[in-house]
Amino acid sequence: MKFSNVTIDQVGVEERVARFNTRSIKKESKMQGMLLALSMIDLTTLEGKDTAGKVKQMCYKAMHLADDIEGLPTVAAVCVYPNHVKTAKKALENSNVKIASVATAFPSGNSSRKIKLEDVKIAVTNGADEVDMVISRGEFLAGNYNFVFDEIAAIKEACGVARLKVILETGELSTLDNVRKASDIAICAGADFIKTSTGKIQPAATMPVTLVMLQAIKDYYDETEIMIGMKPAGGISTSKQALQYLVMLYETLGEKWMTNEWFRFGASSLANDILLQLGKEKYGVYYSGDYISKD
Repeated sequence: MKFSNVTIDQVGVEERVARFNTRSIKKESKMQGMLLALSMIDLTTLEGKDTAGKVKQMCYKAMHLADDIEGLPTVAAVCVYPNHVKTAKKALENSNVKIASVATAFPSGNSSRKIKLEDVKIAVTNGADEVDMVISRGEFLAGNYNFVFDEIAAIKEACGVARLKVILETGELSTLDNVRKASDIAICAGADFIKTSTGKIQPAATMPVTLVMLQAIKDYYDETEIMIGMKPAGGISTSKQALQYLVMLYETLGEKWMTNEWFRFGASSLANDILLQLGKEKYGVYYSGDYISKD
């Protein structure tokens, strides 16, 4: 299969991002934007020391972000390893919070396709609503684009009804041209979402990279009228940053994408900053950090 070679104007991308960052947002719109951002967060724990207790605590937080502030949404999803999906599913029963699971030898992606597919099947069988896979960056950087395409397509099939988020790990792709090509391959292979990063590599999500990925989604939608979701992950920790991303999302893709069905933040620490800002709005002073769960 041949893939298009879209050349990215890096200076142009940086200039557009700079304009997004200078947008003035009025107070009422800022409050609405923070609530929207809160509803788009995937709370995540992906550590070797994860326990059932830690997963249960995160699930409780997903449903009870701050019970003293009325009208708060839940987050969009919690994201765990496949062996913790059952625990999360039980903890989240009767809620609208989705269960996402990383798979495919996350975060390196260095394993056989057989093992990757088994990883996906375990996650889905255990009850995952969404699967976050990583592409084989070594194969991509070696120019083996058909390999990357075929692997994504096979994993999409293994997902069944679960939605597939394809992680590009943009910090390892070196150039914006590579980010665009990887985005196009993932979309054409069946991704429901494209995602910047695992959160394990720096740099993780950046606005220039996210803009290039949003433009790939827009071009695909303009050609096919099929919507693809977007998830910047890692490095977005403040409400100010989240609002800048939402401005960029709105001005690039429009109102249809302004929902957690089509846009997510992979940024657990972002939830805490938004809660601090909302608490300040209600009480006139910031919460002590001791009142907010770090997980």
